[in-house]
Amino acid sequence: MEQLENLCLRYPALRACEGSIQKTFEHLARSFASGGRLYICGNGGSASDALHIVGELGKSFVRNRPLDEAFLGRVDKSFAEKLQGALPAFALVENSALSTAYENDVDAAYVFAQQVYAYAREGDCVLGISTSGNSVNVLNALIAARGRGAAVLGLTGRDGGEMKSLCDACIIVPETETYRIQELHLPVYHTLCIMLEEHFWGER
Repeated sequence: MEQLENLCLRYPALRACEGSIQKTFEHLARSFASGGRLYICGNGGSASDALHIVGELGKSFVRNRPLDEAFLGRVDKSFAEKLQGALPAFALVENSALSTAYENDVDAAYVFAQQVYAYAREGDCVLGISTSGNSVNVLNALIAARGRGAAVLGLTGRDGGEMKSLCDACIIVPETETYRIQELHLPVYHTLCIMLEEHFWGER
C-alpha cells in the first residue's frame, strides 16, 4: 500500500514493522467494515496517543469524508454540511468517574479491563499502547478483549514485552528508550489512520 511504503521511506527503521502494520490495518478495516468499534488504552504519553488516534479517526484527516447516504436521507442538507464521515474509536482513558471509582473500590490494574468487558464485543478491536509492552493495566485490557472475542492489537517497542504474546497483531517499533519509542509510534498510527481513510473514503 502506498501510504505504508511512504512511511518506510521516511522512517527506514520502520521497515521491520511493515508486516505488523499491514496486519493491524487489516484487522481494523475488517472490524470497521462490519460495524465494529475500536477501543484504545495506554498510560501517560500513550494515553495521549490514544486520544490522538481517536481524534484522527473521528473526523476528516487528510481527505474529505462524505457522510453515508442513509444519514443524509434523514437530516437537512445544511445540517449535514457541518459533519464529516467518521470511524467509531474510543479512548478508555477518558472516563475519570469510572476509572477513579474502580481504582479506589477494586483494583487500579483492572481499570481498562473493566471498561473492555463493559463495552467490547466480538468483531470489535482493542488496541493497547505500552512502550515497554509490560504495562499491567494494558495487558489486562488485552486479556479482557480476548475474552470478549475482540481482535487484540498492540503498539509497543523494545522486545515487545508480554504484550506480543497476547496480540493478534503487534507493532514493535525498533527503539528502546521510551521517548524514542513514542517518536516512532506517532508516524505509525498516523499512517494507519490515513490507510483507513483511504480504504473507506478513497477513490473507487
